[in-house]
Amino acid sequence: MVPSLPLPEDPLQAVLDVLRCGQRFLVCSHTRPDGDSVGSTIALGMLLQQMGKRADLVSADHIPTIYSTLPGVESIRTVQRADGPFDAVILLECDTLQRARLHGLQSFFQINIDHHATGRPFAHLNWIDREAASAGEMVYRLALAASAAITPAMATCLYTTVLTDTGGFCYGNTRASTFAFAHQLVLAGADPIRIARDVYFSMATSRLLLLGAALANLKREGRLAWLFVTQHDMIRSCAAEEDCEGIVNFALSIAGVEAAFFLRELADRSIRVSLRGKGQIDVASIASRLGGGGHRSAAGCTLPGPLPRALDEILFHLRPLAAALVPNRA
Repeated sequence: MVPSLPLPEDPLQAVLDVLRCGQRFLVCSHTRPDGDSVGSTIALGMLLQQMGKRADLVSADHIPTIYSTLPGVESIRTVQRADGPFDAVILLECDTLQRARLHGLQSFFQINIDHHATGRPFAHLNWIDREAASAGEMVYRLALAASAAITPAMATCLYTTVLTDTGGFCYGNTRASTFAFAHQLVLAGADPIRIARDVYFSMATSRLLLLGAALANLKREGRLAWLFVTQHDMIRSCAAEEDCEGIVNFALSIAGVEAAFFLRELADRSIRVSLRGKGQIDVASIASRLGGGGHRSAAGCTLPGPLPRALDEILFHLRPLAAALVPNRA
């Protein structure tokens, strides 16, 4: 961990000061990009361009197809190394430098912008706001502080961040201010109907086939539910990484279930875990204990295989929390 600067009284202003002083910046986020990481990366790049700066937008993984219609998405390059003279590297939604999975980041001044409950001050300059509904909301506030114009293209990217990171305004990070934020973005030109259609109603056939395999493995135990897919299921469905996104929500949608998780077996037999909750169970605390992170109601981690071992480990942590809940009638 690098020695961070003393926590500034106004981290937003501290970040803005660095942006104003520098000329070239690298912007990246975590691996396996989601709607918040993609939308906030593009929007931050647009902000830097308005400020007369050069912004290099990169990702270690390719951008999921459902975000391919976002304006400016083609500006994100898939790379494995940070090459170039940068005044600073801006990491969005990362709790460690390694979460971006890019080589060479340690050579530059690092700015950490994060809103996760498990966010950590690993960089030289850290702006962590656990009350923000998305990283995009923080980029929006940065743009306002810089007196930048919120263009329709930027508003579209930012609306995508809040729509996806709140689970369609369903997760526990949804507040009155979240709707106020979304309202301002619609006024600025974001089309909520088109964005929702692109995100939720542009499903690949492979995703539906994978969902069928996962639902065939659905299990419930009181207030908990889970499903899983094997590497064989992935191959048989011709599924990609992005086809796994959101599958866990089908288990969470069961009446009476308070927490759910989805296990995906990777090619190396390790297990990727997605955890979701309805608010009573803090799934981020479990993910953090197991080397991952996230929000109270949406988190994830990766565990060693085989799959039955990972299943037992997650249940070991979840069962006591579920047992402590007040019984319901479901």
